[in-house]
Amino acid sequence: MMNIGENLQKMFSLEGSVVVFTGAAGGIGSTIAEGMALAGARVALCDINQEQLEQVQKRITEAGGEASCHRLDVTDKDCIEECIVGIGRQYKHIDILVNCAGINKREGFMDVKEETYDRIMDINLKGVFLVTQSVAPYMKTQKKGSIINIGSHNTGSILGGCSVYGATKCGVLSMTRSMAVEWAKYNIRANCVSPGHIQTPLTVPTWEHPGRSKYLLDRIALNRPGVPEDITGICILLASDASAYITGAEIRVDGGCIAGGQPWDYDTAF
Repeated sequence: MMNIGENLQKMFSLEGSVVVFTGAAGGIGSTIAEGMALAGARVALCDINQEQLEQVQKRITEAGGEASCHRLDVTDKDCIEECIVGIGRQYKHIDILVNCAGINKREGFMDVKEETYDRIMDINLKGVFLVTQSVAPYMKTQKKGSIINIGSHNTGSILGGCSVYGATKCGVLSMTRSMAVEWAKYNIRANCVSPGHIQTPLTVPTWEHPGRSKYLLDRIALNRPGVPEDITGICILLASDASAYITGAEIRVDGGCIAGGQPWDYDTAF
């Protein structure tokens, strides 16, 4: 008799894997990190927000998972190197990297000040570059690794007030492809997961705004906002051996937004 559980575990289990997770204190990051821990991974939670990070760790450990907290400022190269070396020393290997740290400030193109530009670029793009440079040598040594970079709806369709943020996320996608091409010889895979319009504590004002929420829902085929849990499954897939032949891809999790959103009126017998 077929054992479905064993087969699924063999394909998707992250048991024994070590995940370095940046932005782990955020709404999307914490949810994915918890999901990976429940799939068996040992999760090194990294963020600059130590208090929220400890709350995420507590939820994971209370659910029976394994997690550790590491303060990480992705704009500080010395901090990055110290953090990754410490994680490598603690766990002896690093199998998966999830680059989820990111910020945005919604304002018009002509309203962006240079310091805002630099801040968003440093966290969203340069941070991904520097953290990945620190982690990749571990994966090269063990001849295996999976890098998951979190992109955005704005890699394919820009919203107003997202000029710099959109530029960083397009850069993350391009960088992902470079990682995939250059490091395939070491069996290191790199993919980009681009969430659509996700409901988190930070986006509550948008979803409560009558004009903006209608604008978004009109453009989502499934006619609902996404939730962080909608992103978890694809990240577990990309982290697991089930995706051994997927690299250099952008996978959109957007409820059918880029596909065309909700259709106009049309005749159908269905």
